Amino acid sequence: MKRSFFVALTVAGVVALGAPAAAQAETDDYTPTNPATPSLAGSTAVGVCEDDVPWISYDVTLIDPDAQTSNAAARLVLTDGTNSATIPLGTLSNGHLAGRVLWPGASVSASGQPTGWPGWVYENGAWVETSGNFRWTRGDISATIEVNPSLAVPLSYPPSTPECATDPGNPSTAAILPATGMGAAVLPIAIAGGVAVAIGAVIMLRRRAVRR
Repeated sequence: MKRSFFVALTVAGVVALGAPAAAQAETDDYTPTNPATPSLAGSTAVGVCEDDVPWISYDVTLIDPDAQTSNAAARLVLTDGTNSATIPLGTLSNGHLAGRVLWPGASVSASGQPTGWPGWVYENGAWVETSGNFRWTRGDISATIEVNPSLAVPLSYPPSTPECATDPGNPSTAAILPATGMGAAVLPIAIAGGVAVAIGAVIMLRRRAVRR
């Protein structure tokens, strides 16, 4: 009886002593899982010209498997090292946002016609170049898409082509004027031309009548 009790007590002691060791072994084998770092990999911003209007076409994708990003508002920041411009893009939906925004300094009419370009102003009836109106964005700039995280993307002002002008000096846009100046500039010329044609026709008719 005593022997059986002693054996049972010994076994219980061994089990009790082994439990902490097993627990310690399980603790040593545990490796904490670090949340995945959010990323904007694959997002883009590209300068494009459409119907003589410079645009920035963007496509933003947020990779955030552990939902660490609380603010889903996206913006594009341009800088040349001295000047900077921040362009709101909108709010991501299900981690994605795509669209286009006017290039800084560009403008369009209600019908979508170009009425302004960066680095140009309309003064005294003519388009003239200026150092203002975001002219610096036509040079060497860097661009960053920011959501939290952020991503640097290559971006440059779109060049003019025979099919699409990105400044009023291109022949395809030489006749484009702001809406406020078009009527005043064209109407007097048209009237003067019509009067000259009418006077010439009268003179020719009188000369023919005299010869007869």
